[in-house]
Amino acid sequence: MKRTGPTNPNLKELIKELKTLSIKEKVGIWKAIAKELEKPTRKRRKVNLYKINKHTNEGETAIIPGKVLSIGNIDKKITIAAYQFSEAAKKKISQTITIQELMKKNPKGKNIRIIC
Repeated sequence: MKRTGPTNPNLKELIKELKTLSIKEKVGIWKAIAKELEKPTRKRRKVNLYKINKHTNEGETAIIPGKVLSIGNIDKKITIAAYQFSEAAKKKISQTITIQELMKKNPKGKNIRIIC
């Protein structure tokens, strides 16, 4: 079977933007996120809130190259950027942003932690 990659035009555009920003800013974090998002949907990361809470520190930004699920709680003041959020997870998180917003806000990728 021929591998085609993502067919969602929004996802294709996001991957292209991530790779471009990685080259422009000479920062590897955006290339790593693009590589994760290129994976098939069935292999893309799904991360629960308790795991994000466990692996982040106060004031950090967590980026999830996949979907955030709602099991657990967040008891720290952190910002979470992800490709997708479940509806229940959105209700539990105070600060959510898209990956595109994070790219514009922090093009150098400082103080960002990838949670996979």
